[in-house]
Amino acid sequence: MRIILFGPPGVGKGTQARLLSTTHGIPHISTGDMLRTAVAEGTELGRKAKSIMDAGQLVPDDVMIGIVRDVLASPRAANGFILDGFPRTIQQAHALTELLHAMKLDDTVVVNLQVDEEEIVRRLRSRLTCDRTGKVYTSGTEGLTPGGPCPDCGGTLVQREDDREETVRKRLGVYHQTTEPVIEYFRANGRVVTIDGTAPIESVNRAITSLLGD
Repeated sequence: MRIILFGPPGVGKGTQARLLSTTHGIPHISTGDMLRTAVAEGTELGRKAKSIMDAGQLVPDDVMIGIVRDVLASPRAANGFILDGFPRTIQQAHALTELLHAMKLDDTVVVNLQVDEEEIVRRLRSRLTCDRTGKVYTSGTEGLTPGGPCPDCGGTLVQREDDREETVRKRLGVYHQTTEPVIEYFRANGRVVTIDGTAPIESVNRAITSLLGD
């Protein structure tokens, strides 16, 4: 199973990635993970990326593609992978397509999780995070409220700035502008499978697995 996972914030990408990773024994690879690993291992590309990030600049596409190549060619990705957070632009999508072809990984599928925008706002607006552990809960569940105690450790439940409605709508606007064109790029190449993300977690997971024939 080789997947490029897409979907707006709040659609459940992280949850599905963890389930698929556990069930199929394949790594969930995010952009941040790739960069941190390359830097920690001190690879040539990792050192280059670190110097660029330390200067407060964005890591250029050629360096990112090189890091992606190293990750996909590593033993941990030999049986498949879930790529999350990359590509983010048409240029990156084109470069990744060429890379996958060169590596004979043309069977990689783009999985696009789709949820109504108002449902996404509702989901994220109701999220509460424990200030000690970072565990996420839903407000209103068993009386949980902002400022109340975490039911597991007694920490304080807070609403992150990223989960406030105004911020969520801004994040969705950025997603529509920057990421949706990437999905259309892949759709034009017949790679996209769209999954209804409003169903229960287990149903979404089964739908992904069934559509990918795995």
